[in-house]
Amino acid sequence: MSEEYNKGYLDMELLRFTTAGSVDDGKSTLIGRLLYDSKAIFEDQMESIERASLKTGDGEVNLALLTDGLRAEREQGITIDVAYRYFATPKRKFIIADTPGHVQYTRNMVTGASTANVALVLIDARNGVIEQTLRHAFIASLLQIPHIIVCINKMDLVEFKEETFEGIKSDFDRIATKLDVHDIRFVPISAKLGDNVVDRSKNMNWYDGPTLLYLLENIHIASDINHNDTRFPVQYVIRPMKDEFHDYRGYAGRIEGGVFKVGDKVKVLPSGLTTKIKSIDVFEGNLEEAFAPQSVALSLEDDIDISRGNLIIKDNGLPRSGQDIDMMICWFHEKPMVLGGKYILKHTTNDMRCVVRDVKYKIDVNTLEHNNEEKRIGINDIAKITIKTTKPLFYDTYNTNRKTGSVILIDEATNNTVAAGMIV
Repeated sequence: MSEEYNKGYLDMELLRFTTAGSVDDGKSTLIGRLLYDSKAIFEDQMESIERASLKTGDGEVNLALLTDGLRAEREQGITIDVAYRYFATPKRKFIIADTPGHVQYTRNMVTGASTANVALVLIDARNGVIEQTLRHAFIASLLQIPHIIVCINKMDLVEFKEETFEGIKSDFDRIATKLDVHDIRFVPISAKLGDNVVDRSKNMNWYDGPTLLYLLENIHIASDINHNDTRFPVQYVIRPMKDEFHDYRGYAGRIEGGVFKVGDKVKVLPSGLTTKIKSIDVFEGNLEEAFAPQSVALSLEDDIDISRGNLIIKDNGLPRSGQDIDMMICWFHEKPMVLGGKYILKHTTNDMRCVVRDVKYKIDVNTLEHNNEEKRIGINDIAKITIKTTKPLFYDTYNTNRKTGSVILIDEATNNTVAAGMIV
């Protein structure tokens, strides 16, 4: 029975979602409520937050303490670092990234949101859409998060009024017209009391939409992955064994786009050599076909020179290639970016050097205005830059494939990750 359960759990679809909102909008409380009401908290965890809640003296259990794990976060009552939490329901597995709302932690939000399928944008019903709401919506749009769920929180503090919900919804819709966002849902909630989080609210009979958990369990994410353009960055070469019974050579990695089948004709980049797939192998055995985001080993019919960083594709939907590349970046490091500076660029499994050629513009994340004169890029800044790589890079634009359209920049001297980039 346990083996059947484990297999069922492993086969369940995984949804990653991130939270975004201003200070005290209730992000951590909402996640705590989700975990508590979906029975995803262990007894010792509950006892721990009950003890911690007693120290605050307000007489209530503070569910936000489930995610605000750093001492500084608990003392200040804010979220500083990205906190990841895992839970599952009978329908899906979830990874939550609880990200900070402060402008000085923009880099943390970008980090937590970079792999998300869904962004939960929280709005305090008392304050409505504010400047930080625009910033969070912009970052979700910049990172091409396919689905946004706007949680209008603290409805209990505005007497659960429908007109308040509808007014905020209209205001957010006006923001969305300026952004590249296609799927937006709105849910009126009270994270503190649990209204419309896991269970339907008895206080808002005027709302006939789904609860937040129902949306998370049922929102369609299978088509978010690019299944048209085949991309297989080689991560590791499995070398032939040294005996007469084994002559296996395979290429291990994760499929980042498309579908591969045994017998498919494939091309290896950058060499351009072609061959056919002999077998697709996983730990449990062989597959006839595999698709993103599965991790597999491909063996090929011909013994050709392939190494880590090479890209295996089919002829349908070729990637772009070039050395002069425009990208949006979020700068992570205290040391500002150097115009003309040299950095290591990491793209899928490929590493190469690059130089920053130009800063096109810097974005004010609070107003979305472009500053074409400012060339200084410091920590938490978002800008469009041009780089030149030391060798041709095979890539997709970020809106075509989030995996093959993203890079990180690394300081050569310190090996620190200094920026995340999205190729445009």
